[in-house]
Amino acid sequence: MIRVSEAIVKMTDRCRGNQYDICHFLKVWAYARTIGEMEGLDDRTQQILEFAAIVHDIACPSLRKEYGNAPHDLQEKCGPPLVREFYKDSGMGEGMLERICYLVGHHHTYNSADGPDYQILLEADFLVNAGEQEKYRKVTDQFRRNVFRTKTGTAMLDSMFGPHTD
Repeated sequence: MIRVSEAIVKMTDRCRGNQYDICHFLKVWAYARTIGEMEGLDDRTQQILEFAAIVHDIACPSLRKEYGNAPHDLQEKCGPPLVREFYKDSGMGEGMLERICYLVGHHHTYNSADGPDYQILLEADFLVNAGEQEKYRKVTDQFRRNVFRTKTGTAMLDSMFGPHTD
């Protein structure tokens, strides 16, 4: 089966020198890995989480090319087929690949996390987005209340952006 490091190299190559996209997925992967390990995920769930974090924004370059931006709903719609193609010769089982596609297809749907891998991907992506974009920093309290559930993710959010202010 493909190793996480091989998926990172493959995704870096796919980004074709786009430093923003490369740095973004690497930061999301690092936060996801850290939160997953600190929260004690089992090995399979941790692998799924990390493989999903690497490709969570796989649709963004083509969406930006076609539409000038990458709306969240289209990322979720267009991402899973690209993920399936990306990991087609990876040697991972169909169940694992389906879960990764599901996570990528829901990584901006904040109200239906159905497992720790989903929850942690939401939190990791938000931490990175808030560090990169002012519009996310403005809603950290709202996300702390309504989205964040893990002890580790919440502590990281507080460390990075200050404690809850309500």
